[in-house]
Amino acid sequence: MKIEEESFGEFNGDAVEQYTLDNGNGVVVKICTYGGTVTSITTPDKNGNVEDIVCGFDTLDGYFSDDYKGNSPYFGCLVGRYAARIKDGKFTVDGNEHQVATNDGPNHLHGGIVGYDKRIWSVDESNEEDDHVALVLSLKSPDGEESFPGNVDVTVEYKLTADNALEISYSATTDKTTPLSLTNHTYFNLNAFKDTVLDHVVQLTSGRYLEPDETNVPVGVETSVAGTVCDFNTAKRIGDCFEELPMGFEHYYAFSKSPDAFEKVAEVTEPTSGRRLEVFSSEPGTLLYTGRYTSDDLKRESGAQFGQFRGFCLETSKYPNGPNINGPRSVLAPGDKYSEKTVYKFSVDPGVA
Repeated sequence: MKIEEESFGEFNGDAVEQYTLDNGNGVVVKICTYGGTVTSITTPDKNGNVEDIVCGFDTLDGYFSDDYKGNSPYFGCLVGRYAARIKDGKFTVDGNEHQVATNDGPNHLHGGIVGYDKRIWSVDESNEEDDHVALVLSLKSPDGEESFPGNVDVTVEYKLTADNALEISYSATTDKTTPLSLTNHTYFNLNAFKDTVLDHVVQLTSGRYLEPDETNVPVGVETSVAGTVCDFNTAKRIGDCFEELPMGFEHYYAFSKSPDAFEKVAEVTEPTSGRRLEVFSSEPGTLLYTGRYTSDDLKRESGAQFGQFRGFCLETSKYPNGPNINGPRSVLAPGDKYSEKTVYKFSVDPGVA
């Protein structure tokens, strides 16, 4: 188990560092302080070949290219103050209506113009233990930042364990009532970008998803997945859904578990590589996104081709538009502590020869 630090460039005159977490068991995770971004995750396939399975870049410049900025796919970053969309950029807390940026058509998206993904995070701690390596990042989000109320102190711990799990733990406090929903926006492709994600097989424990309105934001309507193409309670191939949903998934699923329980919520396997990804979370739900908007002009410096349907996200978080539809734990009050955890565990499916 080891963790190493190296320079990753400079942003607005401030140094950006990259940390490499290596569990000595074939899994290596790289995280940079700009946006708290996961830039790389390498894992072995069924034959022991170690390859990168996430969208990202090997240099900081990759995140500032015209193609990347024009597409804004949020590869691997920490998202806040509020993940996903807020209807019309408006919400009311403590009797006061607030207007935040409308940076996605008429709606607010992922924290606004300069969200947590575009800030340099401070490194509070990096450590090596016998059974894990960990990196602890923090961010101070001032009252009025992106027009959100309250001074918010955020801490995120990335922990890579000896048994190939990447644990992401989020904590935060505020001095004014404020919406808060944090997530990591990593795109996975378990075949290491040799193809799209359509052959990936997904199992997701959820009986309903939040139905969006005409502007693609949920307004409180929940739709049962029973008997529909959106039902992943029994594992099925993503591509089998595309005849009915040709643009794939951008669906927020409410988990079947209790909203505050920590349980396994999803599993994804890929038959060619044999890789398996298991997801455990304390969050009430997740956005399943299959990359409909990702530009085909984006690729890693090594040549790995990203693009439409070539990466999927499982963005565990609070409900999109949560402050306006009474989503579970969508608002944090002074004196309360935000505490959530999501785990991505990597392995090889024993059923794949």
